Amino acid sequence: MADDGVPGADVTEQQLLEALQQLKVGDLLVQSLSTISSLAYHRLSPEHRDLEQVRLGIEALRALVPVLKGTLADELVRDFEQVTANLQLAYANAVAAPPD
Repeated sequence: MADDGVPGADVTEQQLLEALQQLKVGDLLVQSLSTISSLAYHRLSPEHRDLEQVRLGIEALRALVPVLKGTLADELVRDFEQVTANLQLAYANAVAAPPD
């Protein structure tokens, strides 16, 4: 691949295949859940408020966290369950708050 001045731009197809061989679905789900929860919390802030996006994030967490039970460490699953519960409470408070 051509080097576009971007670090890692010269990664070969073989290197990509090797990286994919090491990647686990559980690892990808953990990263995705972390990103989803961060985005959902970001969308709760007054300057970036988008409650539909928060709701979608909550539903994604509720759907995916149970899938990880028995696959990941119990502590990590509990952490994601706690994040989901906290996000649900923050969402409920945001919905109940009077508009600015």
